[in-house]
Amino acid sequence: MACLRKSQEQPDLSKIDNRAASVPRMFLDRVAATPTNEAFRYPDNDGWTSVNWQQVRDRVDLIAAGLIALGINPEDRVALASGTRYDWVVVDFGILAAGAATTTVYSSTNAEDTAFIVANSGSRVVVAENQSQVDKLVAHRADLPAVEKVVIIDGTSADDWVITLEDLEQLGKQLLADNPSAVTDRIDAIPPGQLATLIYTSGTTGKPKGVRLNHEAWTYTAAALQSLNVLSDKDLNYLWLPLAHSFGKVMLAMPLVMGFPTVIDGRVDKIVENLAIIKPTFMGAVPRIFEKVHGRINETIEEEGGFKKTLFDWAIDVGLRVSRANQAGHRIGAGLALQRTIADRLVFSTIRQRFGGRLRFFISGSAALDRDVAQWFDAVGTVVLEGYGLTETSAASTLNRPEAYRFGTVGWTLPGTDVKIADDGEVLLKGPGVMSGYHDLPEATAESITSDGWFHTGDIGELDAEGYLRITDRKKDMFKTSQGKYVAPSAISASFRGLCPFASEIIVYGEGKPYCVGLVSLDGDAIREWADRNGLEGKPFDEVARHEKTKAMVEGYVETLNKHLNRWEQVKRVAIIDRELTVEAGDLTPSLKLKRKAVVENFSDNIDRLYA
Repeated sequence: MACLRKSQEQPDLSKIDNRAASVPRMFLDRVAATPTNEAFRYPDNDGWTSVNWQQVRDRVDLIAAGLIALGINPEDRVALASGTRYDWVVVDFGILAAGAATTTVYSSTNAEDTAFIVANSGSRVVVAENQSQVDKLVAHRADLPAVEKVVIIDGTSADDWVITLEDLEQLGKQLLADNPSAVTDRIDAIPPGQLATLIYTSGTTGKPKGVRLNHEAWTYTAAALQSLNVLSDKDLNYLWLPLAHSFGKVMLAMPLVMGFPTVIDGRVDKIVENLAIIKPTFMGAVPRIFEKVHGRINETIEEEGGFKKTLFDWAIDVGLRVSRANQAGHRIGAGLALQRTIADRLVFSTIRQRFGGRLRFFISGSAALDRDVAQWFDAVGTVVLEGYGLTETSAASTLNRPEAYRFGTVGWTLPGTDVKIADDGEVLLKGPGVMSGYHDLPEATAESITSDGWFHTGDIGELDAEGYLRITDRKKDMFKTSQGKYVAPSAISASFRGLCPFASEIIVYGEGKPYCVGLVSLDGDAIREWADRNGLEGKPFDEVARHEKTKAMVEGYVETLNKHLNRWEQVKRVAIIDRELTVEAGDLTPSLKLKRKAVVENFSDNIDRLYA
């Protein structure tokens, strides 16, 4: 092995060593410590409803007891098919408090894959958000013999197989009347190594695999993040991420030990609007959100032009000079400091108000964030801290810190997690956050985790002299051209998305070919506004995508991209896809990751024409 690194900092590891035995134990400890403090806030009609920790527990107890009344035993699986909402939280906590394990299912998962996940996990009960989710189960009921009950959150029961969430809570109320300690008895009996969560990998290739995460994986991750002293009960989190994803699950574990309130609203189209209303102090997101905000602000200024654009460009230049100086560890002179103060007052403060005015930092995960986009946010005074982890490592393995961050890296490992780089460049991780294995797949588990506990991430990376981890690409995505040169397509894609505000993705291809080509996917909202300004108003998406003006615009951005690439990495020809890439079409995973293999196969004719 080429390089091994342990955590650089020496925080108070007693907070990790003395962590709670289970997630519901963390939950009960939080309720006992701050019963009347705000726990969650969620949209309700035209306003917001706030609940304190005791109110959360009251519902969690009823749901847990209701599951026990249905015959759910420790480590039984209960599937949860829902979008991000407050009910997701209380149901998930209720499942865990019953000693069971949550099988998470994205609400966007199609009926066939939903049935596969429910059946493969052996889930005995499914909690479904609405009738749409129930219909998926009904369509494949013959394939789900283990499912005894379906609990619908929004809707009514149609037969004995389906009951409402209110029905479940009523069952719990009756059980607690007869046995008041039924739920706490279950919680007290949960050991750290008991199964807590079964999350199925996004499935960028083949059928998804169930990742088994025990209670200790979540209690460790929460305690490790707490030990960094980055967040406190004075913070406010805005959580819109899919709670079926490990990134979202970490965001639910953290407040149990840190005590901060969380605003939950899964409506992605409301993110920018909600930031100004909620005024959070931090928020987690995927890179595409930051790319869209960056592109939207720059496009707006470009349209306005004149003095406003001149002032904006000057301010950004000043901010970038300050950011680069800070990254290099250089002292900022008095003149530049004065310019930064003026730029902040005239420009940057207005941008930060769009984020609510109180934001201390963003957290970016799930995919690579373009370095220039990250530096732009830093220039305006709102740092984006990149982190890294996988479903198999409870999402959080490394993180840049507010006081120590390096653009283009995913930071240092969390206390208690180790990283090393294999001889072939693969990143290996070891620590309490690593899964216990893939569900009912012993061979796949043995291939992924060595006998001494090192998990093969499948990512290629490197460690710099200060111990910051840099991820260069997915091992399976890298390809070699006919010239024998390796190309990392994900890094090129991240750079292009940072440059072109109208593109959501570029799929770079060149396996065994003399040069690279690219498939460009357009961002629906951004390209429609561009089309309206360029004489293409009212035209359908596919016509805009095929138009010569669009092609010329995209090729201009590709030309800029190529200036920053090695000769063998440069994209020589591009084709624009005439529809948006979507989760529903199978182009993206529910966490918005590109299904590269699927897209390349679906648009192989476009690629062939680029080499014709």
